[in-house]
Amino acid sequence: MRASRDRCDPVVELVVPIYNEQATLEASIRRVHAFATAELWMPWRITIADNASTDSSPGIARRLARELAAVSYLRLERKGRGRALREAWSASPAAVVVYMDVDLSTDLTALAPLLAPLLSGHSALAVGSRLARGANVVRGPRRELISRCYNLILRTALRARFSDAQCGFKAIRTDVAAQLLPLVADDSWFFDTELLVLAERAGLRIYEVPVDWVDDPDSKVHIVDTALADLRGVARMRRQLKRRRLVRRLAAVAAVPLTPIPLTPIPLSRNRLSPTSITRAA
Repeated sequence: MRASRDRCDPVVELVVPIYNEQATLEASIRRVHAFATAELWMPWRITIADNASTDSSPGIARRLARELAAVSYLRLERKGRGRALREAWSASPAAVVVYMDVDLSTDLTALAPLLAPLLSGHSALAVGSRLARGANVVRGPRRELISRCYNLILRTALRARFSDAQCGFKAIRTDVAAQLLPLVADDSWFFDTELLVLAERAGLRIYEVPVDWVDDPDSKVHIVDTALADLRGVARMRRQLKRRRLVRRLAAVAAVPLTPIPLTPIPLSRNRLSPTSITRAA
């Protein structure tokens, strides 16, 4: 179920998955909306993807969709961040879909570098990285250690080459997503990792953007439970990647051509992502 006030068909859709986020939802969505209005020069839409919230989040989200142009509300009756992203991304009319955490731990100034390589046809996916050179990260030593250990496991067990699987700031071209999402089995926190590993195995180019990131002390992520689920996901993927059928399907994904996305600009401001910056990103 989707409610919205859309201005026009978007080129970029910014998806914010939520579950019981009544305390921060309105401030975060208004912040994203103000940033997109000031900085994005192509048509865009924000979608709040609610995976079965039981607090006041649905009412807040519906009100925001009524009050703010180009804000959409999508309600799912089953939990799962991956499920919410899959549903929103699969139904999007946009050429590029983005995912960002509702706590906005990642500085929004990374949005332009995230979009540019996808719009230009340079890359199929772009991801924010807290471990790439140039990133500026503020978080406790426990989370830092867990993140680095997890990425070491991915490099060892799945031969992953990307530096940060779990940063809540990612984008993918929808022509690629249409081919790749049916191959992603996980509907929860491992969704990100599985998507990136499959993309790499298909030979797709993943562009990494160093981000400024500040840990949210009120995060609802249960670190131990999530880590155990991720380890189960890694073991499952090791088995699946040996299957010939999956290898054949990934070869079909690799055949998707990455051409520049035609854009109809809206009026520019001095600081917005411009056609020049897109060309340079290629």
